[in-house]
Amino acid sequence: MSAFTGTGRLARLALRRDRIRLGIWILGTPLLGYALAASVAGLYPDEAARHGYATTSASSLVARAFNGPIAGTDLGAVVVAETYATLAVLVALLSTFAVVRHTRQNEETGRAELLGASVVGRYALLTAALLVVVGANLLAAALLAVALAGAGLPLAGSVAAAAAIGGVGMAFTGVAAVTAQLTVTSRGANALAAAAVGLSFLLRAAGDVFGDVEAGGTRVESAWPSWLTPLGWGNQVRAYTGDRWWTLALPIALLAAAVVLAYALAQRRDLGAGLVAARRGPARAATWLLSPAGLAWRLQRGTLLGWAVGVGILGVSMGVAADEFNAMIAENPAAAEAIAAMGGGADLVDAFLAAMLGLYALAIGAYVVQALLRVRADEADGVLEAVLATGVSRSRWLGTQVGAAVLGATALLLFGGITTGLGYGLVDGDPVGKALALGGAAALRLPALLVVAGVVTALFGLLPRWSVVLSWAALMAFLLLGQLGAVLELPQAALDLSPYTHVPSVPAVDPTALPLLVLAAVAAALLATGVAAFRHRDVPR
Repeated sequence: MSAFTGTGRLARLALRRDRIRLGIWILGTPLLGYALAASVAGLYPDEAARHGYATTSASSLVARAFNGPIAGTDLGAVVVAETYATLAVLVALLSTFAVVRHTRQNEETGRAELLGASVVGRYALLTAALLVVVGANLLAAALLAVALAGAGLPLAGSVAAAAAIGGVGMAFTGVAAVTAQLTVTSRGANALAAAAVGLSFLLRAAGDVFGDVEAGGTRVESAWPSWLTPLGWGNQVRAYTGDRWWTLALPIALLAAAVVLAYALAQRRDLGAGLVAARRGPARAATWLLSPAGLAWRLQRGTLLGWAVGVGILGVSMGVAADEFNAMIAENPAAAEAIAAMGGGADLVDAFLAAMLGLYALAIGAYVVQALLRVRADEADGVLEAVLATGVSRSRWLGTQVGAAVLGATALLLFGGITTGLGYGLVDGDPVGKALALGGAAALRLPALLVVAGVVTALFGLLPRWSVVLSWAALMAFLLLGQLGAVLELPQAALDLSPYTHVPSVPAVDPTALPLLVLAAVAAALLATGVAAFRHRDVPR
């Protein structure tokens, strides 16, 4: 029997299990790319506007750190600068999660042992996961190229840009294949892979910050750290402004090397074990772990800390960037109008800060979804049955999980507002005052996050088998409607479907209590529905 025997059957099984997730990924990536490209094309319609954007982006260290290097004044170059980082990081994370799900998670749950009892080779499980994820990246990249060309961009550059995004996904597919061999839990493998994505982003940002400004101040040539990371390689393709096709060989080479390493590591370990030994816990557990609240805190504290670090760095950076904002859009009325639409005010700096707080709330919505979907994982893995066999009631257990997620989201919101205020205040001369003001403004976004928590809880109670997919789909819809809807001039009825639409855009406008109270009432109704449905259904289901 070959080490790859059964690969085809396992690949079909993975496609069957992930048909909805893969469909959202493969179709959602080009749709998001098209929406972003169309909005950017509307913001910078002529050469003068794009020249102003290119010069300010090249001179702004914050813009270079977060967006990457600007490669010229062509519309395609501006679209890449505005959309590449978002799409690349998204595809990188989706790829790593998918690989770990079909390798380490199968071992953790015991499915791999059942499969191994049949005619299955040692490398079949890993190979099937790699084939599925690489295929998903290729198909998503092909559709993204069509979407970008459909947005009015040159075909060759669109193919290069989409290939750069797909290359990032394939590179991190290989990275996840290695991390899946190292730890004994899927959570640990995902954490290592996410850390690799974060390190890649930091190296890329450092290379672009220390790069040289060329071509009359409208082009940035990255420094050497950008060449050490897959996220940097995607930028070096220079889609629409040179199309360095040879750069695409770098992520393919990393994928090949990582796959060879993953096979070698898989050969050296037992099924279900990791090369990094699991750390032994203390002989006696702390007394606070005996309660559902203490256990929820223990399980979520690592995730919350990671989110806090990311939110803090982003907050300070965006606060500092607010001082540069007027200069960045002084020559672009269309961009000013779009920011005003997103932020909801006439003062552009306040509108920018309001838009950033809105983006934080959307991002923290992902934390809420991630934290609450742990309840579905506990149910599917059989952990929930053991918990409910004790003196813990269903309502108490689910209420504790919801409360922990909401408290974490509240802390992240406040931290994001405070750090943004500190960054802006350090430049403006009033760090304490700005931190307090923006911290309060950020707290007003909490009712929208309560609605997100209510949606996830209701889906878990009513449709547990579909709760994971539908929860992420709902958050993606809120993203498109709440942030891009105004720019894309969607009808108000569509915009009103997002809870974020109804949050007052403080500090750009004065706060109003009524929409916040309505959102809180909707959230309470959804939470009550989810808890009631959970109390009256089978576990597991």
